[in-house]
Amino acid sequence: MLRIRHYIHLARPHQFLKNGFVWLPLFFGFKLHDSQAILQVLYAFAVFCAASGSIYAVNDVVDVDEDRKHPQKKTRPLAKGEISKPQALVFSCFLMLLALIAGGLLLPIEFLAIISAYLLVNVAYSCGLKKLALFDIVCIAVGFLLRVFGGGIAGGTPVSRWLIMMTFLMALFLALAKRRDDILLKQDGLLSRPSLSGYNLEFVSLGMVTMASVIIVFYILYTVSPEIMEKHGTDKLYLTGFWVIMGLLRYMQITFVLKRSGSPTRVMLKDFLLQVIVVLWILNVYFLIY
Repeated sequence: MLRIRHYIHLARPHQFLKNGFVWLPLFFGFKLHDSQAILQVLYAFAVFCAASGSIYAVNDVVDVDEDRKHPQKKTRPLAKGEISKPQALVFSCFLMLLALIAGGLLLPIEFLAIISAYLLVNVAYSCGLKKLALFDIVCIAVGFLLRVFGGGIAGGTPVSRWLIMMTFLMALFLALAKRRDDILLKQDGLLSRPSLSGYNLEFVSLGMVTMASVIIVFYILYTVSPEIMEKHGTDKLYLTGFWVIMGLLRYMQITFVLKRSGSPTRVMLKDFLLQVIVVLWILNVYFLIY
């Protein structure tokens, strides 16, 4: 039973929150009341959870020596010696096969191409691309995009160019926030990551501010776009922009003032104010377009 808990920890289930991006096409595609579409996207969510769990295991195998020096990551099963590298790799292969088989059997063939691309991109990231500044955060952003495309295919909902750009920009913003935390750890002598040689606090901070500004502009343009107002049957969608601005400001406060932006998922799970803002945004959008 203890060993099972170690394997669950290795897959990092708290990070599965990121796979929630598969629901965005359904949410904005007027299909939240379509039971068949909901079931298909639920399958897609489960497949992405298996796939992402396999990638986290690979990542821990590659980074085990660095993780042992990290104040939080040193508690991971591999870093603590609770699971060996071969065992972690076998577990990773099992989850990859599970994701590919389930994706092929339960979802359209196009989804299988998406999940395969997700695995390839992330294995490449774990094994080398994470060492290259800018390429590392772009890989992270591509992973989020593939989740959105996967959700669109599973639910039979086209993914709009607005959703593509907003997802990419938001993912870059979150990745830069994580790199800022890494830089602070490096300055304290607690982390040494090759890609960090291509970043400094000023660059990452300016990048975050730039991404936040572009996200706000893009979101406002989205809400006042004639095609979007016609599609959703309301010209009041711009009112939801308040929550987007508040959410970005809160995240930057957590990053710059509180200095605890290491894991976007943990920030979301632990920060009550950010949770309230996200829930209010969802409710605001839901009641306006549904």
